[in-house]
Amino acid sequence: MTQATADRSRRVLAALVREYIASGEPIASSLLVTAAGLGLSSATVRSILARLEEEGYLQQPHTSAGRIPTDRGYRFYVDLLLDSKRPRRATISVEARLRRGSPDRLLDSLLPQVSHMLSQASRSVGFAIRPAHEAAVFDRVEFVPLSATRVLVVIVASGGHVIQKVIDVGEPIDADELRAAANYLNAEFSGLPLHRAREAVLQRMNEERLLCNALIARAMRLATSTFSDLPDDRTIHVEGASALLDDATGLTMQTLQALLQMIDEKQKLLRLLNEYIDGPGLTVVIGAEHLEPNLRPFSLVLSTYDDGSGIGTVGVIGPTRMRYSRAIAAVDDAAQAVSRMLRDPN
Repeated sequence: MTQATADRSRRVLAALVREYIASGEPIASSLLVTAAGLGLSSATVRSILARLEEEGYLQQPHTSAGRIPTDRGYRFYVDLLLDSKRPRRATISVEARLRRGSPDRLLDSLLPQVSHMLSQASRSVGFAIRPAHEAAVFDRVEFVPLSATRVLVVIVASGGHVIQKVIDVGEPIDADELRAAANYLNAEFSGLPLHRAREAVLQRMNEERLLCNALIARAMRLATSTFSDLPDDRTIHVEGASALLDDATGLTMQTLQALLQMIDEKQKLLRLLNEYIDGPGLTVVIGAEHLEPNLRPFSLVLSTYDDGSGIGTVGVIGPTRMRYSRAIAAVDDAAQAVSRMLRDPN
């Protein structure tokens, strides 16, 4: 494929995605010729569309209908938006609105304002998450034998916070083995926020080479039972779930209910969102790219903010046919504004 042919294909695909996001209707080749200002003949556009469909960027809902983007088509379009996005400061209006709504600049009043503003700007679900340093930090764990297989787990976190639970290990285990397992876990995970400790345990369990050692294997099995159902005490503010009901193009009621349930169970939503945060800056997750099957009819736009001592997150969740340019700008502006307000309150 020549550079000129590739450029034409990119222009046609971008135009189709824009038109579909705006209308919600399958896009016919004739519309792209007349309305998108591509300067291409009908035959050329039809040929390009056929090739894009073969390559997995487009699909036809019905034989005689126009085409709509696939998740791969949306990914192309979003990458195009991100590549063309110029670094900029958050707009004055965003920061001014937040300062009016949260004059004390405290997270407790600022983050609800952010989730509300993002929901309004994107017409989707807006969310804002406290920095991880706000969460309880794991200090140590103690295992106390109650019977041959039942163990009392005592978790001590920052600030003297104590969590107790009883687990059944399913095999006889004596006090010396429990003490050795606790010493190993305390040496490995002390100092991590509880939610990070839980993730680290699950990751270690997947590293089979570590489990060849009997002590480590036993310690990790105990750790899995210990951390598996602990609550994630970071705070998440969510607003705008009703927006999905107002514009639920392509979403079934079952799909909407699954997302609404996840929003109600905020700890589960927190854990899922945390999977996507691998560094500072903007992240967009589209459809089939989600780890959770119930989220695959949706797209996620999120960005991190920095309060000077920890990283928090703001973002939106909406249908894959969301207005990505609007959502990306809103999330990017909000993250920059929050960072600046928390680091420089004057």
